[in-house]
Amino acid sequence: MRTYELMMISRGDLDDVAVDTNIRRFTGLIGEQGGKVLNVDHWGKREFAYEINHMNSGFYTVVDLEIESDGLKELDRQLGNAEEVVRHKFVRPEVRSKKI
Repeated sequence: MRTYELMMISRGDLDDVAVDTNIRRFTGLIGEQGGKVLNVDHWGKREFAYEINHMNSGFYTVVDLEIESDGLKELDRQLGNAEEVVRHKFVRPEVRSKKI
């Protein structure tokens, strides 16, 4: 399994309960796809630099996860279809080499 970092922005007009439910939904999907959630970091509500889909703010969440490529494709598809998710992006974190 490979390690990824997921940045997910939920709609700013949602309340805290809806945002938490949304996050639990997708972290649960990671487990269903055979992956593992390593860390969830809630950044809270932030203003956008520019308007996205007629919205000016959103709730930022960063999820560190391990998942196979097939599971990642399904997670990407589900995030792309979710109305409550404004944007999402997967990044492979840089592996730091040990100095000798």
